[in-house]
This record gives sequence, structure tokens and C-alpha cells, in this order.
Amino acid sequence: MASFVPTSEETLEDQRLYTQARLVDVACLDCLAVVGVKKNSEHHTSIQWSETARRECPELNRIDGRPNGRAIHEGCPRLVASIEAASRDGRIPLGAEDGY
Repeated sequence: MASFVPTSEETLEDQRLYTQARLVDVACLDCLAVVGVKKNSEHHTSIQWSETARRECPELNRIDGRPNGRAIHEGCPRLVASIEAASRDGRIPLGAEDGY
């Protein structure tokens, strides 16, 4: 449960910019799950998973099904490879704009 729920228009716009601005749709080259991606730098990648993408990714489902679940930072290596390929191909712009 969220401890803070933004209500002011300015805060809601900041939240939208932080979570949605400049997202590029990238499909996993294996399962075709589509996530939103932005790269603020070479080493900083933000990934927004939709509920549909989480359901479609067999790797996340396999990891989530382990007895201890998955570590919060653990993701799908096939999706990471897909994002790296999209970045190399120039489909994901590199660098933040206006702090986002």
C-alpha cells in the first residue's frame, strides 16, 4: 500500500514524467513481451513493465515461482539482451531531457 498518494496537478505531472516520459516500447526478442524503456545514460536503464508483459514473460514467471521468489533486482536476461540490441541499433535515445 502506498504511503503517499499524490493529489496536486504538479506532483501528478512530475510522477508521470518520471515514470512515463520518453519511454520507448521494446519487445523481447524471445517471448515478445513489450516493456517501456528509457536510457538516461549508458549505465542507467529504466524499464516499466505492464501487467500484460509480466504475464507474457516466461522467465519472470519461472523466477517468481521459485520457493523464495525472486530478488527485486533480478530480471529477464533475454529482455536485457533485447534492450541492449535496441540501444545499439539507435532505437532508444540516450540521455535525460529536462531531468527525465
